[in-house]
Amino acid sequence: MGSSQDAASFALVAGWIGMLAGVVSGAGIGLFFHDERWLGGYGTFRRRLLRLGHISFFGLGFLNILFGLTVTTAGLGGSTVPVASVALVIGAITMPACCFLSAWREPFRQLFPIPVIAVGSGIVCTLLAWSRP
Repeated sequence: MGSSQDAASFALVAGWIGMLAGVVSGAGIGLFFHDERWLGGYGTFRRRLLRLGHISFFGLGFLNILFGLTVTTAGLGGSTVPVASVALVIGAITMPACCFLSAWREPFRQLFPIPVIAVGSGIVCTLLAWSRP
């Protein structure tokens, strides 16, 4: 991924795939939400993490779409744009993965710094690209 436009396209496609993953995961999880006892009840750690994983597909999908549109409309360029794109996509993949893995086995919660650092890095790189003429 060499150019800013490639980075923007990559982020846009990843964002829309995230939207689809949010719909699919919501449909799958929704099949069981009617059962108050499913996974120990509505307020349990496992169900909260499943809900967070489902919504993170949408939230980080939106962030990737916004990034792609920002690069295009603001004309961002420079070496930090491709880095930001990859970091935001890594965050969009690893956040729901961490949520679902943590719902399955609680020790996986220790992996949450990965998506947090990835998304944070993507945001910082975007701001750096914006600050450069």
